[in-house]
Amino acid sequence: MVANNSKRKGFRPLYLLLLIPYAAMMWVPSYNRIEPMIAGIPFFYWYQMLWIVLGAAVLLPIYFSEERGRDGQ
Repeated sequence: MVANNSKRKGFRPLYLLLLIPYAAMMWVPSYNRIEPMIAGIPFFYWYQMLWIVLGAAVLLPIYFSEERGRDGQ
């Protein structure tokens, strides 16, 4: 049998950052409109595309925090 040496981690406040993209995308009335358009793309679409990039940016600090914690084991 292989022993599982991983420690169970508790709640980390950094994980609250994950609520930002979730809340931004779930609150549809805030972006359910056409104007302002960018390059002919309605706001409804470019707002969602923007959150793909912003969501990745929100995940970066969490990823680096997890990797730093893994290196310390």
